[in-house]
Amino acid sequence: MKQQELKAILEKYETPAYVFDLDALARRVEQISAHLGQAGIHLCYAMKANPFLVGALAPLVERFEVCSPGEFRICERENLPMERLVISGVNKERKDILRMVTTYQGKGIFTIESESQRKLLLECARETGTVLKGLVRITSGNQFGVDYQMAKEMFQRQEESPELSLIGIQYYSGTQKKKMSGIGQELMRLDGFCREVQEEFHIHIQEIEYGPGFFVPYFQSDPKEDIHGLLEEFIGLIENMKFSGKVTLEMGRFLTAACGSFLTSIVDRKENEGQIYGIVDGGIHHLNYFGQTMAMKLPYVQHIFSEKREDAKEEKWNICGSLCTTADLIVKQFPLVGASIGDVLVFEGVGAYSMTEGINLFLSRDLPKILFHSKEKGMELVRDTQATDVFNSRNNIEKGMLPDGE
Repeated sequence: MKQQELKAILEKYETPAYVFDLDALARRVEQISAHLGQAGIHLCYAMKANPFLVGALAPLVERFEVCSPGEFRICERENLPMERLVISGVNKERKDILRMVTTYQGKGIFTIESESQRKLLLECARETGTVLKGLVRITSGNQFGVDYQMAKEMFQRQEESPELSLIGIQYYSGTQKKKMSGIGQELMRLDGFCREVQEEFHIHIQEIEYGPGFFVPYFQSDPKEDIHGLLEEFIGLIENMKFSGKVTLEMGRFLTAACGSFLTSIVDRKENEGQIYGIVDGGIHHLNYFGQTMAMKLPYVQHIFSEKREDAKEEKWNICGSLCTTADLIVKQFPLVGASIGDVLVFEGVGAYSMTEGINLFLSRDLPKILFHSKEKGMELVRDTQATDVFNSRNNIEKGMLPDGE
């Protein structure tokens, strides 16, 4: 975001705060969708990357991947149709599946991560008299999904359980992939699997939902992003496949990271043994850059002065947060010109995961406010500052502050 826009925000709202630029988000997703759409490739948003953006992305993607009952309730509050949801996750509970199936008449798609999940979904379908759609998740060598042999056996037994229609496969092997060659190898193996199922069982796999894990440049040392070149190379890999069904890309970070900023104020400055330390009102519980190692990499940061300073010199600052732990070191030796208490640092590229993956309950510090910014609606406060001490004390039980049934 431009400094003028950020300064306008700071005139009205205190730090720390996240700001998500909905216009920037829409431009990026539309650009990605336009490229992929030329090859008939569809988009599914992995909402765990940023659940706050579900509503903004509703007109921009086809589907949403939902990995927990809580995420499902968010989708309900956003009025997303069940048929646009892919219910994923390694732990699916019977009560949750039954509620979804009975409430929404079997609509939506469910991933199958194990033989136990296949049986659970089949039981729920038979009990409710519905037919469910399933994607068999194939493992990439971890706790997620099933191996190729088990996946093949599931398709082989398809005729025995028509109440659970296996429409395709799902595959995801990780994030921040810099080499397209590895992605190509994964696609070729999935392509081969689909051919084997067709040849051996005369079953046509209708869809591949694939998580490419495209690289997002968070740090100044990272290679610059070339969306056009990246997507054109990927489309070439898809076109080399013999698979003729539907291809859906499940993405989160790649869609949303660039739209987010985190605003945090310098609240103290000190020099210890020749090192400058700047304390900010945010911290590692608010910022989570994938690939950050011992605070050594330099993220993209804007510096907003609290007052104009002349003849300022550059200094190397160690930016630390407000937590009482030596681990709360955001970045080492960051060059700042004329920085002082009261200035605001704007960390860019935090539109994915930072607001949810941080250790937000540690030390019972307040959750930052969350703001949306768009040309149409200006600035919107979508979540105000929230206290966390209520979650970290037994007063929750005594005062009846827990949700019903817990």
